[in-house]
Amino acid sequence: MLLNKKKIINDPVYGFVKIPSDLVFDLIEHPFFQRLRRIQQLGLSGYVYPGALHTRFHHALGAMHLMGLALDNLRNKGHEISNQELEASQIAILLHDIGHGPMSHGLEHILTSTSHEQISLLFMEQLNKEFGGALEMAVSIFKDTYPRKFFHQLVSSQLDVDRLDYLQRDCFFTGVSEGTIGADRIIKMLNVHEDELVVEEKGIYSIENFLTARRLMYWQVYLHKTNISAEQMLVQLVNRIKHLIQKDKKVIASPNLLLLLQNSVGINEFRKQPALLQAFANLDDIDIWSSVKQWSTCKDKVLSTISRMLLDRKLFQVTLSSEKYDSAAIDKKREAIAKHYQISNKQAKYFVVKGSTANEAYLSKGDNINIITKQGKVADIAQASDLPNIKALRKIVKKYYVCWARC
Repeated sequence: MLLNKKKIINDPVYGFVKIPSDLVFDLIEHPFFQRLRRIQQLGLSGYVYPGALHTRFHHALGAMHLMGLALDNLRNKGHEISNQELEASQIAILLHDIGHGPMSHGLEHILTSTSHEQISLLFMEQLNKEFGGALEMAVSIFKDTYPRKFFHQLVSSQLDVDRLDYLQRDCFFTGVSEGTIGADRIIKMLNVHEDELVVEEKGIYSIENFLTARRLMYWQVYLHKTNISAEQMLVQLVNRIKHLIQKDKKVIASPNLLLLLQNSVGINEFRKQPALLQAFANLDDIDIWSSVKQWSTCKDKVLSTISRMLLDRKLFQVTLSSEKYDSAAIDKKREAIAKHYQISNKQAKYFVVKGSTANEAYLSKGDNINIITKQGKVADIAQASDLPNIKALRKIVKKYYVCWARC
């Protein structure tokens, strides 16, 4: 029996999204991709914005849809794009986040020592083998080794369809209206000049709004202090588990999670030991939450206390500052917490966490958003814009934080 693979998905952001080919349908059906249904796009941001429960699955489909719109637009402007290039580009963006671990960015570099982009590439290479080399061009575009550079820029750059989708989608599900961008207009203003992605001059105001919205979304959503607190609590739980494993203590966790926690896993380990990559492929948010629930009743006081607090949303207090915090003041907090929870000062380090975070709205170093004038001149958006705040967006704003358990 022949299966109709030209499906239509009703997306809350764009309406009807078409699955463009049989190959794309089969990739979406693959367990590697279906796993993204079980990984929330914004990790623990649901503790701040209750509606922020959308998944990496949603985002990947949305980005694929926008890639199709962008390439159709470029075709209409006279750029020759083959059907094979169109499909490969949509596959590259569809799979760009397939290597994300549980809790999205919250546990990145904690469970493994490599980035989600590198793991995505491993999964894409594995899928390419399974599909008999059908993903060769998509992998090349993803790796930026395909001769026509603008395809990779649409997948990964300062103005890629990844960002266009997640800003719209995260804005929609969090209800943070300041993140609203004109993605449709931006896509219509895209063009290609000397194999580089550019924006036509009449789209400059849409780009200004895009960069401003991105900066606001970072402070109001991605780097919201409550989100930082919740993520750091989860990080401390993983750090504590790793410490107990090093001390040969018996710990409880799902088999896939335990395998990664017991090993120091980087890109080389994933390549050499297929079992580790398969364990990661089976790992999602459910593993984390089920483990946290078990830790909440375990004998280790650090694990049980922080786990219970996280489950009940009794989050650490947190403060942000443009200056580093005084070490002596932090030591006093640890002493007070050790006394309150009747634990040692050494154990109290899990209840007081300091660190820093940065908002990088626009880094124009070799990866510019270029505006092309009607006369064919190309300039970076920071030079082309008449708004002084666009130039200011190039500055990295760094803030320091301290999170601590309530006494």
